[in-house]
Amino acid sequence: MTFRILLLLGALSAFGPMAIDFYLPSFPAMAEAFATDVEHVQLTLASYFVGLALGQLVYGPLADRFGRRPPLLVGVTIFTLASVACALAPSLEWLIVARFIQALGGCAGMVVSRAVVRDLCDPIGSAKAFSQLMLVMGLAPILAPLGGGLLLGLFGWQSIFWGLTLFSVLVLLGVAFWLPETLSEVTPRAPLRGALGQYRRLFGDWQFLAYGMTGGLAMAGMFAYIAGSPFVFIQLYGVPAEHYGWLFGLNAAGFILVAQINALLVRRRGPAFWMRRFIWVYLLCALVLLLVSSLRTEALWPLMLPLFVCIASLGCILPNASACAMAGQGQNAGSASALMGSLQFTVAAGAAALVGALHDGSALPLALVISLCGLGAVACALLTWRLDHNGQAPLG
Repeated sequence: MTFRILLLLGALSAFGPMAIDFYLPSFPAMAEAFATDVEHVQLTLASYFVGLALGQLVYGPLADRFGRRPPLLVGVTIFTLASVACALAPSLEWLIVARFIQALGGCAGMVVSRAVVRDLCDPIGSAKAFSQLMLVMGLAPILAPLGGGLLLGLFGWQSIFWGLTLFSVLVLLGVAFWLPETLSEVTPRAPLRGALGQYRRLFGDWQFLAYGMTGGLAMAGMFAYIAGSPFVFIQLYGVPAEHYGWLFGLNAAGFILVAQINALLVRRRGPAFWMRRFIWVYLLCALVLLLVSSLRTEALWPLMLPLFVCIASLGCILPNASACAMAGQGQNAGSASALMGSLQFTVAAGAAALVGALHDGSALPLALVISLCGLGAVACALLTWRLDHNGQAPLG
């Protein structure tokens, strides 16, 4: 896989974090602009998660039937137009709907990028490629809140969505001129009428589901952090909105570092081996985070330490879970990628909504949801171990 394709796939995968992290510092400003509170502004985040969950189910069969490029070009175009609608939103209700449509377009990049990796790589190569994609994707959580905070201070919250419009136009040009079709011409094209059958088959593949949900529940903890961190950092601990990105970026830097270490680790042992080790690190730090948040400390750093390790550990868990889930999916890589992504973002939307529903003016709801996600992820990881040791294609 060439560096140019890897860079473009990273940008496509970054549609999710860019469209989420870029506008997080603007939550208080948007609440003021629409005469509401931050909890209601969080609905724009939840609607985006719902759009990601539903849209991926559509793009998967399309990518298996028509190839990777055509659905991708349509999806990025939809994202671009919806970003303009977000920038021009006259009300919170308008913005919620526009964010949903924006997600329907943006999830094309997430589905197709995973399918392209599966087209070009074996399971070990996929784990390495996904880890390298995490480097490109990881820059988005670092740069997006910083850029969002800067644009917010200079031009207002609307400029953030104009920035997303520019980003999507550049990616659209990159896809048009750089990305080749990776679905082989000799590969049988799955008919659209068989899409439901493919999804039924995947729901019966316990190994696929167990690996997918291990990553999905861990990712849900990350999105609980994304949804709850603006309140915890900015309002609860008084971090200035323009400095929020530095704290967010610090956690993202740990994520990137571990992802690059993971690319080296999988050369020695399989991706499943490392996923099952790091998932325990995630759970342990989540429980420490829950303990610290229950003490309601006045300083932020006791909360930041376990949170940092939680997010950093995902740099190993997410690429390895994705590589193991996609292994052996072959010509149905698009549908497998879509179903995995849809399940993951459905759980993520629920986790983000739960943080808002449990809001009590402290960091406890955030820590509680992250801990619950950790417990679920460990349970799914243990299931993968049992399935692998019962004779189903061991992956590490």
